[in-house]
Amino acid sequence: LTVAFFATHAEDPHPDQFLPQPESMKLYKDVTIPVPANATQESWERLPHFFDAKNEGRNRWTWRFDTPEKFQRMMKNYYRLATEVDSTCGRVIAELEKQGVLDETLVIFTTDNGYYHAEHGLADKWYPHQESIRVPLIIRDPRMPKGVKGKTNDEFTLSVDLAPTVLRAAGVTPPETMQGIDMSVLYLETDESVRWRDEFFYEHPTLRNADFIPASEALVRKNWKYFYWPEQEVEQLFDLKADPREENDLAKDPAQAERLAEMRKRFKELKEAAK
Repeated sequence: LTVAFFATHAEDPHPDQFLPQPESMKLYKDVTIPVPANATQESWERLPHFFDAKNEGRNRWTWRFDTPEKFQRMMKNYYRLATEVDSTCGRVIAELEKQGVLDETLVIFTTDNGYYHAEHGLADKWYPHQESIRVPLIIRDPRMPKGVKGKTNDEFTLSVDLAPTVLRAAGVTPPETMQGIDMSVLYLETDESVRWRDEFFYEHPTLRNADFIPASEALVRKNWKYFYWPEQEVEQLFDLKADPREENDLAKDPAQAERLAEMRKRFKELKEAAK
């Protein structure tokens, strides 16, 4: 069974963008939503030179986040939508429990993309920053040991891992052509020598034209990230440990020349392998 929601998507033509149910409007009324530290004009100006008013991420920022008052209104409605999704998922879980099949059911909660909430002066998604490419993933697996339940795991999982995980849980061997890995090894295997990915290749195509939404690619590691903007032939390099908000581009730093060359080479290898 797949349960998919329109929330928390925006209604793009609507001036209010995020449209919760009327009964949700009482939620978060007296809450002040924190503004991200990199939701600033300075962060916008640190983006590559080809980001300008024609960029759709910036355009949608003006729809949603260009004043403090608008930010609060939009984000409260966004979180109201998220709470509606959460409540509905709770109803599904309760029904599984009522039918006596919850402990025979693998439950996976995830989404299709991350989201800028004014970070870097942007809205929506499309680019390789952490805010855009990281997505929620919650797994409730009846086979999971008690000592693992409720804990987080910082390994890199990808959307391509979903199908092999579901197939293995159903007793089906995934085809060799599938790129993903059964994620259950991260919580069922007690052998700490289980090898998992430590990097991945990311790509997003041009939408409409390079002014509107330019193509972007990246090599992502735990502590470092290499960006490549193919249409403009622009490289960026970020130290995610020292600079988790990706504000300080080190691509032109002579001290990082060797690292840049190594990541550029590995990026090209993974890109070629993805063809």
